[in-house]
This record gives sequence, C-alpha cells and structure tokens, in this order.
Amino acid sequence: MILETLKKFLRIDRREICFFKFILEAYDGIATLTTIDAHQGIVLLRIAPGCEGDVEAVLQDLKKDIMIDDSVKYHL
Repeated sequence: MILETLKKFLRIDRREICFFKFILEAYDGIATLTTIDAHQGIVLLRIAPGCEGDVEAVLQDLKKDIMIDDSVKYHL
C-alpha cells in the first residue's frame, strides 16, 4: 500500500514564514513547507501520512500567535 502526502495551502503573515517553517522542522518529519507566494504569504504544507492530527494541533496552537488562514483555495 502506497500512502500519499496530504497537500494543504495556507495564507500566513508573510513575516512569519521562516518562523513557521522552523516550527514544523522541529517536529521532525510531520510536514514540509514550501513557499508558493512570499508576497501574499501563500505556503504549501505536505503532510506525512498519519500526521494530519499532529499538524492540525500545531496549526491551532500557532493561530493564537500568528495569522493563519487555512481556508485558502489555491491550485498550482
């Protein structure tokens, strides 16, 4: 069985992109972050299979301190 990563687009405060990336890296492999549009703060998360709950918990916690919009509809 091959499991695929879940892709999720977010809009975050562009000044917080690096901080957000470092936070995700601290969780060692649950997700990767790619900046799609730095000016608009659009990023793509690729979430490892089975880590969806962990990533959601991190997002909910970070939303207390930085602007994160997870309702972004974006297509590459």
